[in-house]
Amino acid sequence: MSKLVFFLLFFTLLGQAKVDPPNYNFSLDKLQIFMPGQSINDVNKKYPKKELVFKSEQFKTHKYYIKHLRYKFPILVQSYKEIITDFHARLPQYFLHDIFHQGLINRLGKQDIYKKVEEQAVYIWINKDNNRHYYAGACSITCFPIYYAVRNLGQKLPEDYKPLINKFKLKNIIIENSGEN
Repeated sequence: MSKLVFFLLFFTLLGQAKVDPPNYNFSLDKLQIFMPGQSINDVNKKYPKKELVFKSEQFKTHKYYIKHLRYKFPILVQSYKEIITDFHARLPQYFLHDIFHQGLINRLGKQDIYKKVEEQAVYIWINKDNNRHYYAGACSITCFPIYYAVRNLGQKLPEDYKPLINKFKLKNIIIENSGEN
C-alpha cells in the first residue's frame, strides 16, 4: 500500500510542471522578412508555397503561412514592383495578448494611439522606421491578439494604392484622427 501511495504522490508532483504559454518563444523576427520595403523575391525563396489572392495591374497580394510550433497562421503580403508595400497577419488566438503586445512595445516603444471599443483594442504606432504598425487584441475569458499589420509610409506608390488594412475595412474601429486616408 505504501508503494502505491508513493507512486501516486510521485506522478502527482510530475503533473505540476511549468507549462509556458504557446507564444513565449515567438519572435517578431519571424515577421521581419515581410516588412514593407523588403523584396517579395526573398519571401518567395523562404516561403515557396504561396497563394495569389489578388492581382491588379500594379499590385499583387499573396497569402503565406508562418509555422509556429504545431500551428500555422496566414499572412497576406501586398507588393508593388516586387517590393512589399504592406502586410496583414491574422494572429493565432492561442497567443497571449500581453506577451505579443509587450514584444511590440519592446521593439517599437509605446504605441502612439490606443482605442478601446467594448472588448477590443487597437494600438497604432504612427511612424516607426517609415512604417505604420497596427495591432488589435480582444478579451473574452482571456485576452488574445486578432491581427498585426504594417504599411509603408515612405514608399512612392500609385494613387490607387490601398493598404490591406483598409481593404478589409478594419479601420472602422481605428481612430478618426490617426491620419488615415
